[in-house]
Amino acid sequence: MKVTVHQAKTHLSRILRRVEAGEEVLILRGREPVAKVVPLRKALRRSPRKRKLGLDRGKVWIAEDFGAPLPDDILAQFEGP
Repeated sequence: MKVTVHQAKTHLSRILRRVEAGEEVLILRGREPVAKVVPLRKALRRSPRKRKLGLDRGKVWIAEDFGAPLPDDILAQFEGP
């Protein structure tokens, strides 16, 4: 279903009932789509799984001086003359 912003504001309760029933609603500003309203259960299914921290522990090494300033000759290559 497609509705304009004005229609969405005017008929929000009616639109939400349709969304709760499983319908997706595209909201347009003029002819340009600006938002999509989808049932929450469907949106939650699409959300990415939570990542577990530490899976690469021991596989990555970062030098102790990683954040130290670069030597002038190398810095000049990045910044130019």
